[in-house]
Amino acid sequence: MGDIKIGKRLIGPQTPPFIIAELSGNHSQNYDLACAMVDAAAKAGAHAIKLQTYTADSMTLNVASDDFVISEQDSLWKGESLHALYQKAATPYEWHQGLFERAQSLGMLAFSSPFDCDAVDFLDSLGVPCFKIASFELTDLPLIGYAASKGKPLIMSTGMASLSDIEDAVQCAKAHGCDDIILLKCTSTYPADPSNTHLTTIPHMRAAFSCQVGLSDHTGGIGAAVASVALGASVIEKHFVLDRNAGGVDAAFSLEPNELALLVTETKRAWQAMGKVTYGGSQAEDAAKQYRRSIYVSADIAQGEVLTKDNLKVVRPAFGLAPKHWQEVLGGKARQALKKGTALSWEHVTL
Repeated sequence: MGDIKIGKRLIGPQTPPFIIAELSGNHSQNYDLACAMVDAAAKAGAHAIKLQTYTADSMTLNVASDDFVISEQDSLWKGESLHALYQKAATPYEWHQGLFERAQSLGMLAFSSPFDCDAVDFLDSLGVPCFKIASFELTDLPLIGYAASKGKPLIMSTGMASLSDIEDAVQCAKAHGCDDIILLKCTSTYPADPSNTHLTTIPHMRAAFSCQVGLSDHTGGIGAAVASVALGASVIEKHFVLDRNAGGVDAAFSLEPNELALLVTETKRAWQAMGKVTYGGSQAEDAAKQYRRSIYVSADIAQGEVLTKDNLKVVRPAFGLAPKHWQEVLGGKARQALKKGTALSWEHVTL
């Protein structure tokens, strides 16, 4: 389970989390808006942008029967036909090269989720550094096998997937030549409730499949994503929008630019904070140890005078005897005259 290289970036526990800004259909099929989203993602510090590569006809059938209409009561898209929704959310193929090149010029990686084999070929022709398999396609083994055959890393979301579903997908990818696999814990509700996110699955998934694991997060805010880093997430994918109030098919569960910037900062901080099992303070804390407490002379003491709580006190700083010796020194006698403010040491005491 070593690091995986996507483009020139290493992904794994030794590097900060890889942050992907998912544009999805939030560009509302406005190319200028899509370009502005790429620019804003780069300014926020995202490491990659991701598109979705499909057409309405490659995703579903243009049929009006109930099977092809979204009926879930809590869905953002209740009542819409699948074909109409995908038509509205699709990123035109002719935009891909321009958006990819724009992202690359700004220092980001750029890739996409293909939803059929033609999309895999199209993206491969544009030189994408990896492919992302969406949760709903995790059981499409022909698609996974074909993407895996292109010799690039695969990132696969696992929303709704059972262990056997994930095992089938991983084995399929490996059988077709792909060993560089990153699995993303994902909850396929839009938006997702934090209580349904189950981040503790991340270390279990990493152990079960011996691969890098991250999070594709549909919850609001950045809390779940930051928490996932403490559980070993090496990749974070979040949907992105310039302004939630301006709309966009996924706007309700997407991050705005200031939130994306915060995600980049705070996930890096969480990664830095993980460290290793450490007791006794870090090297950076050594100087602070002087501000612990110790035993000091609190009133002038004559030679031979008995040491009591009236002429000794436990105070900061820590240049005297440690407080654990308090009972030992009480009742002893001063070997020499001691001024107020003297850090008590054993050479000052006759027991």
